Amino acid sequence: MAVYLVTYDLNKETTRPNITKKLRDEFPYAMLSESSYAIQTTSTVEQVHAFFKPILDDNDTFYVITLKNPWTGFGPKVVNEWLEKHLTY
Repeated sequence: MAVYLVTYDLNKETTRPNITKKLRDEFPYAMLSESSYAIQTTSTVEQVHAFFKPILDDNDTFYVITLKNPWTGFGPKVVNEWLEKHLTY
């Protein structure tokens, strides 16, 4: 299974589509920041992007990036443990 970084910025939104609910309902994840998540899936980056595309508009920023070891950083213990468990070389 692959792990991807899904990160977004919804620019100029008056009503925010519920990306986080859609993400949390569909994928095992670790929340890295307010709008950045590590997700685990058998889907390709293109399939993950296509999954979210219908709720995005042209002024949003949205990236799906493959995550692998090695990594470094600090944050909540539960997030670090999730990354250690799911990221591969």
